[in-house]
Amino acid sequence: MPKYCVSRTVRWQGQITDKAAAVMRMFGLTADRLAESAAADLAHNCQLEINDGDIVYITGPSGAGKSVLLRELEKSVPASDKVNLAGIKLPSDRTLIDCIDGDLLASLKTLSIAGLNDVFCVLNQPSNLSDGQKYRFRLAMALATGKKFVLADEFCSNLDRITAAVISYNVHKFAKRTGVTFILASSHDDILLDLAPDVLVIKELSGETEVIYKRTPREGSRKAGSQMWG
Repeated sequence: MPKYCVSRTVRWQGQITDKAAAVMRMFGLTADRLAESAAADLAHNCQLEINDGDIVYITGPSGAGKSVLLRELEKSVPASDKVNLAGIKLPSDRTLIDCIDGDLLASLKTLSIAGLNDVFCVLNQPSNLSDGQKYRFRLAMALATGKKFVLADEFCSNLDRITAAVISYNVHKFAKRTGVTFILASSHDDILLDLAPDVLVIKELSGETEVIYKRTPREGSRKAGSQMWG
């Protein structure tokens, strides 16, 4: 069973200006204590067990380090096996349907999974879409690559919540049908029931990262910070 370990500490490198020093005196902080506290708050450590077709969902408040965990996990995946939505470009010289490889019906199905099934949208250029449609186009392109891992930060964050729920449900079905693994991050928890992640990673502003597995206990998963859900 593949294990992925994340261990990253972002060192505090701020400059202690006159204003910063005044704030430190107000709260009784020394430079050493500030550095030690910041290092503890900026430590990102967790160990995950991920199977093919799993959905890993990293959630928590803004600024907790979700993006850091996602980037560190991405480094563990070979470049040939992964696609990140953030790296997908928006062509201006082709329609959506022409951007998806494969026959017509398969291309339409892929766009539909991403919630792009309006004929005027399908025949538009990706660069002309709304922000929400551009996000869904990137998702469709990621699904069409056939890569083993799809990664996305701020998953469905800029979509209306009904659309986000529909896309999450579709992603869950796609993962189970194809064996593609999704590693996603977002502060939204309203899509959990529809997304039904296999591995839920809860990153708080401080303290240990909590890892919760959906299914029965996995080998080695009975460790601090790991639970079962669902």
